[in-house]
Amino acid sequence: MDEALSQRLLSLLERIEPWLPPAPVPVDWHRDVAALWQRHALGGQLVPVPPRDSLRLDDLLGIERQKLALVDNLRAFLHGYPANHALLWGSRGSGKSSLVRALLNDLADEGMRLVQVDRHDLVGLTALIERLRYEPHRFVVYCDDLSFEGHDDAYKALKSVLDGALTGPPDNVLLLATSNRRHLLPESMQDNQGTRLVGDELHHGDAVEEKISLADRFGLSLGFYPFNQDTYLEACCHWIARLGNADDWSPQARAEAIRFATLRGSRSGRVAWQFACQWVGQRQLNG
Repeated sequence: MDEALSQRLLSLLERIEPWLPPAPVPVDWHRDVAALWQRHALGGQLVPVPPRDSLRLDDLLGIERQKLALVDNLRAFLHGYPANHALLWGSRGSGKSSLVRALLNDLADEGMRLVQVDRHDLVGLTALIERLRYEPHRFVVYCDDLSFEGHDDAYKALKSVLDGALTGPPDNVLLLATSNRRHLLPESMQDNQGTRLVGDELHHGDAVEEKISLADRFGLSLGFYPFNQDTYLEACCHWIARLGNADDWSPQARAEAIRFATLRGSRSGRVAWQFACQWVGQRQLNG
């Protein structure tokens, strides 16, 4: 390559360089507590992310039983004792994803590290787990809002990692998923046509057994349900005090909170948070 051509190439690279994306920052598990797994980047890479917010377990009301069960399970895992993979399922806005964020904020100092995996990247789950196997930390591999369609075979990768592969996940990896579906897969009337009664026992058909088998591989399954009105109002009061001032909770605020939930057609922790943001924001704007 002659000198003139080399100079032209160097000049071209100098023009392109400002437009190139910055090199990814390698994850440092002594510093970072959470990361995203990107399967398509350079054969798979972990991208560190800071905690999203300062949400704590005490901020989550109406799910005390679920909090206690999951915290006990995770603390056993973090101390090297036997623990179960966990599935959090139930109605929208009921605190499933918020509970995971609060757990990270509360348990990071006890050694919890979180890796979030998108559903579409589950086919690379085995590669991720092998990467984590030899790390001197304990990892919760987390998939949010997990569900599969009837024609979707991606769930087989998760199913294999949970319990089907010869090696299985290492002792320092625990899987955690949230879903609106109890069994993660859609269930149709046609699936039940293979169900039959044998004596006094109900035997499901192959289609139902196949769909139930994935959720069954999570040893800890916790259901989340819509709030009743008292719990919803308690959550509204909590978030108004947290975002603004406890004195902002008044009979007028209570009436507006009920109206807000009625218009949304839902009572949940998410709706309580949304109402508190609206109520406190408007009061602060108006002085």
